[in-house]
Amino acid sequence: MRVLVTGGAGFIGSALIRYIISNTDWRVINLDKLTYAANLDSLAEVATNPRYKFVRLDIGDQEGVSALLAREQPDAIMHLAAETHVDRSIDGPASFVETNIVGTYVLLRCALSYWLQLESRRRDFFRFLHISTDEVFGSLGAEGRFTEESQYRPNSPYAASKASADHLVPTIITNCSNNYGPYQFPEKLIPLIVTRAIAGKSLPVYGDGSNVRDWLYVEDHVRALVHVLENGSVGDIYAIGGNAERKNIELVRMVCRLLDELSPAHDPFEKQIELVKDRPGHDRRYAIDASKLRDKLGWVPEVTFEIGLRKTVRWYLENSQWIDRVLSGTYRGERLGAGQGAFP
Repeated sequence: MRVLVTGGAGFIGSALIRYIISNTDWRVINLDKLTYAANLDSLAEVATNPRYKFVRLDIGDQEGVSALLAREQPDAIMHLAAETHVDRSIDGPASFVETNIVGTYVLLRCALSYWLQLESRRRDFFRFLHISTDEVFGSLGAEGRFTEESQYRPNSPYAASKASADHLVPTIITNCSNNYGPYQFPEKLIPLIVTRAIAGKSLPVYGDGSNVRDWLYVEDHVRALVHVLENGSVGDIYAIGGNAERKNIELVRMVCRLLDELSPAHDPFEKQIELVKDRPGHDRRYAIDASKLRDKLGWVPEVTFEIGLRKTVRWYLENSQWIDRVLSGTYRGERLGAGQGAFP
């Protein structure tokens, strides 16, 4: 099978490609524009594999995408290309509209034209999987979990753009909880805390730190995506969660304790924690009910949060060169989305 992965140089996309190359005999075409959060270093282990091919291209380039589909003849598209950082969307929502909404529309239009010219057997076999987020559903109270039937209530430009894209897609959609793991861009919470901690900087936590997220190890996520692509029903939606709810302050303290163990400093790292002004429109709690995926397709997360977090922290400590190359661009770990000020 030939699979086109959009956004394959990003965090989840690169993990997906590494998984496919290691665990299947599929061929992978990686389409990526290589924006600030993309990094081909994340694909170094598969870069020379004859079943892997990289194409630098914008999903909004209709002519380029159409030509690529005609040339490569994929049997499936796994669409991950997106602007993803909530804080960044507050400061500059335009690129989120352009990539997440308009780009998805262009990709769908190209895919439809391509699909219409396939012979009937290949039409029946072809799949388009759109990877989305639980943030489209807004914020939960103290009880309950998001399901595939949850109402859309996005509270940030990022969430609104992903919600809009979801409503354009007539094929297969997945909505996942917060991902973590190796190779994640350091503006996300876990790598941000690790990189700032070892640099001796403050560890910013929004508000009172009681916002709750459901954490999903990225390797569990990409395994679920392949499972949905192979076994999911066209027109269906699947929620993917890690069953690992944690308050942000609890998570940061867990990271600090791991750093105390794996890379001890003079003082406990928890002393660097600093509560800062909350993000505008900060959702209080996310949690995913993934029972549909479990009951219908047999998928469950395999990596516990404690094991996954330890593996993740250790990876960042052992791959400082990767972090340095990522941070050599325009992002330096400063605060985004507050409208003013920066982390010291």
